[in-house]
Amino acid sequence: MATNMLYNNTTCGISFPHQSLHVSFCSNLSTFPHKTVKYVVGVDQNRRGRITVKSKTVSDNDDLEVDISLSPRVNAVKPSRTVAITDQATALVQAGVPVILLAAGEPDFDSPAVIAQAGINAIHEGQTRYTPNAGTLELRQAICHKLKEENEIAYTPDQVIVSNGAKQSIAQAMLAVCSPGDEVIIPAPFYVSYPEMARMADATPVILPTSISDNFLLDPKLLESIITERSRVLILCSPSNPTGSVYPKKLLEEIAHIVAKHPRLLVISDEIYEHIIYAPATHTSFASLPGMWGKTLTVNGFSKPFAMTGWRLGYIAGPKHFISACGKIQSQFTSGASSISQKAAVAALGLGYAGGEVVSTMVKAFRERRNYLVKSFREIDGVEISEPQGAFYLFIDISSYYGREAEGFGKIEDSESLCQYLLHKGQVALVPGSASGDDTCIRISYAASLPTLQAAVERIKQALINLTSAGLV
Repeated sequence: MATNMLYNNTTCGISFPHQSLHVSFCSNLSTFPHKTVKYVVGVDQNRRGRITVKSKTVSDNDDLEVDISLSPRVNAVKPSRTVAITDQATALVQAGVPVILLAAGEPDFDSPAVIAQAGINAIHEGQTRYTPNAGTLELRQAICHKLKEENEIAYTPDQVIVSNGAKQSIAQAMLAVCSPGDEVIIPAPFYVSYPEMARMADATPVILPTSISDNFLLDPKLLESIITERSRVLILCSPSNPTGSVYPKKLLEEIAHIVAKHPRLLVISDEIYEHIIYAPATHTSFASLPGMWGKTLTVNGFSKPFAMTGWRLGYIAGPKHFISACGKIQSQFTSGASSISQKAAVAALGLGYAGGEVVSTMVKAFRERRNYLVKSFREIDGVEISEPQGAFYLFIDISSYYGREAEGFGKIEDSESLCQYLLHKGQVALVPGSASGDDTCIRISYAASLPTLQAAVERIKQALINLTSAGLV
């Protein structure tokens, strides 16, 4: 069986010899009039069903075949929706569209002056060479001091790895401890990269749903019911991205009691937002709970609390056996983090307990913004809110607007289409909740000035009014 088609000056052929799929198509390249590229797609039964793609450039002088197939691991991973929305919105801004960007989780503050100066001094002093793979001893000692004083967790420098961001630390932890077939338990809503990190480690993400009525905190009984002999990692993020929820100590103790029953189960505790928290909520490090030190990998960093996103610096702390494995991966992956960033991080940790006055000033601004958004959205019919206790995100249930028709846009089906509507018609960039495992919600980052947020709220309100006036279809 063979079929030939002509489409946009491209000739395609499909054949099924011996019950295997082979697709070939040729394209004449306008910029290379004497060359034709031929692509052949096949299913190789001897390679576990892997799809292979070969390109063949045909010209007067050469005959070259190139296999352009990708790893099944890459094909299994989805691109970040946060990055995609941000890139889309940025492209609109560059085209002259006045879009308000509330998608990315990046503080709008500059890095504190003392931190910036430490980086400048490092350059002037010639501290621009490779550091040890695990990070400078000076920084790792400072991290150990911070964790003991602020989090009541004791580590030695050889139990800490400094990396190019908390995100890298989590990915390396997954690769270090997970084997094919292992399960990674991820409470939803979740940080968009967690499931993809699990897949990259050949593990299976197991999503544990939570409810807005429970402030998006996991139910210990539900957690216990889904743990199997394949469960390897439980990820906890408190304060949470995307919900801003903070796990109270009592609930963490209940979770720890369950974790203690399962020898294979480890916890990756993502604490990157620990300093951005609103009283009376308080932060508890999971590793500080009785019996949990040896079962916990604590991840933190400098991007969020110290407004150092561009410095790219995070760290992971835990039992030496696991940290050494993370270090082995890092040594073959990126090697040590930036020497300049590490000097700046030492200055950051020198600002005082929980970042001192510099961080508390930023947190005060975030709290004011949170209060404004919570009040504003509570005034809108059909919006349900769980008030965030930390971080700088508002995760609101806006699903009552699904099913409505937008003139010149179409039907609002889900969080993705609603965010596209708000982007193109309301000119506000937000993140669909589907990216975090909850399609009823959207995420709003309030890491932007109060006047910017006020303008965004007015645009969102008007866009929703337009949906309401269109009526249900």
